[in-house]
Amino acid sequence: MQNPILDPGQLAARIDHTLLKADATARDIAQLCAEARQHGFWSVCVNSSRVALASHLLDDSGVRITGVAGFPLGAMSGDAKRIEIEAAIDDGAHELDVVMNLGRLKDGDDKYVLRELRDLVEAADERPVKVILETCLLTREEKIRACRLAVESGAQFVKTSTGFASGGATVEDVRLMRETVGTEFGVKASGGIRDTQTALAMIAAGATRLGASASVAILKGFLEDRI
Repeated sequence: MQNPILDPGQLAARIDHTLLKADATARDIAQLCAEARQHGFWSVCVNSSRVALASHLLDDSGVRITGVAGFPLGAMSGDAKRIEIEAAIDDGAHELDVVMNLGRLKDGDDKYVLRELRDLVEAADERPVKVILETCLLTREEKIRACRLAVESGAQFVKTSTGFASGGATVEDVRLMRETVGTEFGVKASGGIRDTQTALAMIAAGATRLGASASVAILKGFLEDRI
């Protein structure tokens, strides 16, 4: 496969270094942030209760903080998601990854989904919003509808997965999402990206951002391949 990345710094700058496990400790978050600072990852992606800690640890580093809202199910009320976004911003979040209400999407209630997403984009106050589709739970038609709703809402990205469902990112889903949203909209591949080959395949398929907990191993493998 042709390498779609020019250098290691460009690969690192496409990665949201992620730790969203329920049992992640303050020490784990500190290690995540130290790795992000060392390797120049675009952001760390953490649960909202850890945004303040990550913001403190990465102050003046240039590494951004991504908080999540409605994670991992997306089935809570839109008001709850909005409050979580507002709290994350107060604590220092630069970007927000929000889970779409999948049940409402499957109901065909696109008006509800769009209204909620627009409200969450408004709450983010011009900060980038990535809409998590959880593609493994959707049909092809639902993936297309979800992407179109995300674009219409004013969000900046669609994202494949939480990493907590039955499947993660696939090349086929990333390619479909890219075809649906067009060339200017962001596509984040996340879930199950654990090695360099998979990461590069996602980028070649159209991903502009990667979410991974194995970010250091991905970058290490990329560097080894260049030797």
